[in-house]
Amino acid sequence: MIARLREWARLLRERGVLGLNARNACGVLDHNPRSLFPIVDEKSRFQALCDRVGVPTPHTLGLVRMNGEIDQTMVRLAHLQSFVLKPNRGCSGRGILVVVARDPFGGWIRSNGVALEPPALRQHLSDTLAGLYSLGGRPDAVLIQQRIQCHPAFAEISYQGIPDVRVLLYRGEPAMTMLRLPTKQSNGRANLHQGGLGVGVDLQTGMTLHAIQGHRSLARHPDLGTALLGYRVPHWRTLLEMSKRIARAVGLGYLGVDLVLDADRGPLVLEANARPGLAIQLANHAGLIPRLQAIDSQLGAHDTPDGPPSVMTRFWEDAVPREKILG
Repeated sequence: MIARLREWARLLRERGVLGLNARNACGVLDHNPRSLFPIVDEKSRFQALCDRVGVPTPHTLGLVRMNGEIDQTMVRLAHLQSFVLKPNRGCSGRGILVVVARDPFGGWIRSNGVALEPPALRQHLSDTLAGLYSLGGRPDAVLIQQRIQCHPAFAEISYQGIPDVRVLLYRGEPAMTMLRLPTKQSNGRANLHQGGLGVGVDLQTGMTLHAIQGHRSLARHPDLGTALLGYRVPHWRTLLEMSKRIARAVGLGYLGVDLVLDADRGPLVLEANARPGLAIQLANHAGLIPRLQAIDSQLGAHDTPDGPPSVMTRFWEDAVPREKILG
């Protein structure tokens, strides 16, 4: 068993796969000052930054901070046909509630087709304020946003919900990207942890290359049967440029930026993550280490505000022999 584990670890190193410990030590700790984390951890604060730098985001319809505001919020929501509720400091997509329409009985319809009665909505607001979905379980606020309309280009590969694009940036440069697609298993959410699809996308062309659900590779959408590979993501250059602008404004050197395509407004930034996950490597069927090393080589030691990548570079060189990367 130990020999097999060592062999597996050797193969991962040779393929340049970035592990969790290396990401934390050499990506997050080296390039992400903790003082800047609140900018991306708090969605309302992040949206304010996007507004300042001129990057479009979903329209904010309100922010609920206290239980005493729930009654007034329920009155406001009763006049809306559709909306999205998000924990202000949530993570991994937990606590996000998407409402797509009113029902004839005074309630709403969720994105998965399930009815949502006013008492259940009130309870969701209360749970979110209590910190049920927040980082560290601390008391939170509820962000009310416009609902994104699915871009027609995604109609054949998206089950009910809205696809999004994750761009992983290192020192302000895109290193790897993936398209995340909703499925029946994920309840119409583009969330890999809940059964959504991760589809690797070529950085240069915006063309889809490889797709996964969990640890399983697949070529077709499991619910729709449509092909997932060889698909070109619309507005690709714009999506990359928007993510780069966000990375520069936030000041974090290792960052995940999530974007969507709205049917009416086009590319929008959803949020950013100071601790982006590593499943993007599975989606692309490629390791991150060679790409991060290439960015280090391209930028040198002093071209970015987060300083010299000395620790990062030493790790890459120790982890993957240069001839393996270039060969």
